[in-house]
Amino acid sequence: MKSYQTVERYCRRLAHLGHLQAIAGWDEAVMMPKGGAEMRGAALAELAGLRAEIFRKSEFSEALDQAESESAALNEWQKANLREARMHHRHMMAVDPKLFEEKARLTVICEQAWRELRAANNWKEFQPYLKRLLTLVQEEAKSRASASGLPVYDAMLEMYEPGLTTATVDRVFNQLKQVLPDLIERVIDRQKSRQVTHLGRTVPVDKQKPMMRDFMNWVGFNFDHGRLDESHHPFCGGVPDDVRLTTRYSESDFLSGLMGVLHETGHALYEQNLPKEWREQPIGQARGMAVHESQSLFVEMQIGRSREFWQYAAPILKRSLGESHDPHHFWDPENLFFEASRVEKSYIRVDADEVTYPAHVILRYEIEKALLLGDLAVEDLPVVWDEKMRAYLALSTLGNDANGCMQDVHWPAGLFGYFPSYTLGAIIAAQLFSTVEKDLGRPREMIARGEVAPIMSWLKEKVWSVGSHQTTEGLLKQATGRGLDIEPFLLHLETRYLMG
Repeated sequence: MKSYQTVERYCRRLAHLGHLQAIAGWDEAVMMPKGGAEMRGAALAELAGLRAEIFRKSEFSEALDQAESESAALNEWQKANLREARMHHRHMMAVDPKLFEEKARLTVICEQAWRELRAANNWKEFQPYLKRLLTLVQEEAKSRASASGLPVYDAMLEMYEPGLTTATVDRVFNQLKQVLPDLIERVIDRQKSRQVTHLGRTVPVDKQKPMMRDFMNWVGFNFDHGRLDESHHPFCGGVPDDVRLTTRYSESDFLSGLMGVLHETGHALYEQNLPKEWREQPIGQARGMAVHESQSLFVEMQIGRSREFWQYAAPILKRSLGESHDPHHFWDPENLFFEASRVEKSYIRVDADEVTYPAHVILRYEIEKALLLGDLAVEDLPVVWDEKMRAYLALSTLGNDANGCMQDVHWPAGLFGYFPSYTLGAIIAAQLFSTVEKDLGRPREMIARGEVAPIMSWLKEKVWSVGSHQTTEGLLKQATGRGLDIEPFLLHLETRYLMG
């Protein structure tokens, strides 16, 4: 067991440094003044370099080899932890440490430039930042592909969802591309007959904030181990014992803010409920970003945008936010459901409804794959983005880069290979909820009564407490009895938007 214990010791050191990276990254996005970007980039580069040094120590590599040769003496969790440690080690050894450091430094600079230049719709000045960062990411991807034997884009997918391949993404996305255009048109046409009452006034942020916290408490967020702040782009960061959520509030659309908070809280619940005894080990981490997105979309889409949620939430919202002169029917549960389930073609991915959302993701997947492979130059990005937006959503973004190719933080953050996780997460969320319906009987009635604890307990048992003990395919089979299945997602969309 001595070699295995050495592996655990190294992983613990890496987790501690990762903790600092996570909190520094949160601070950079939420609290840091823009003048701190250069030195923060240097500090994060130093951390990245330290982690790379640890991974490259011969004692770590030798301990991994020896522990694997003696794995018969390990229990099932230790064997799985060793498997995950080997995967992380392989990922880190594939890339020159100097590249990690340079990427960490450039990412902070590029993100800060993006925040300022996106607000000014200034693609021309932002383009050189993205081009420099993409060059590094392309170099990283080639190194990972060479080390793993995977195709270049698959090697980057592996970083965010282990085991995911372009073949799987293409198969699923091609199915969606066949179904989505007609589905979107049918839903939009059906909703034309809806009579929806709008609030017609703003809701002050200071009234929204306590309401958001109440709903976070409702689904089980632990404020002793987390906090909610504001940022330019909503995200969930930090570490399991100190989860950092962010959102952005809109006084003209408080429902958007509420759904965003529920979404990020889904991520946070996963983090807070990972197996505590394995927190500082690879197996104690979330399985991958597709599974992570499934948890945020389970809370936001499967629960939060359901008709039953509004039966529970409407009286609470009216008490918290309502005023005597509000339109008579606005706070009715059915009206709020109509507001929250409105489908329309729009520019912004994070604000998109769940029917058009996959089109946004498919567009980004196709573009980032072309960028990574060198088939698309950064200079041509706005034109290609516009072409695909017109093809998939009948919208033009020419001259509107802030709401086009500059709208997401992912590429300025160097995250290439991430986008497929969003729609795969929606598919997994629907698959999980369909199993919840079989296992718990009537979960929708529970939601309408505000009794979500049994649903959360099911998720904790089947997903959260599993960490990375299982592969994604294994986790799905254990939780739902089958591998990735698109049918529950398609049935969910048909039922909610064409039959409900």
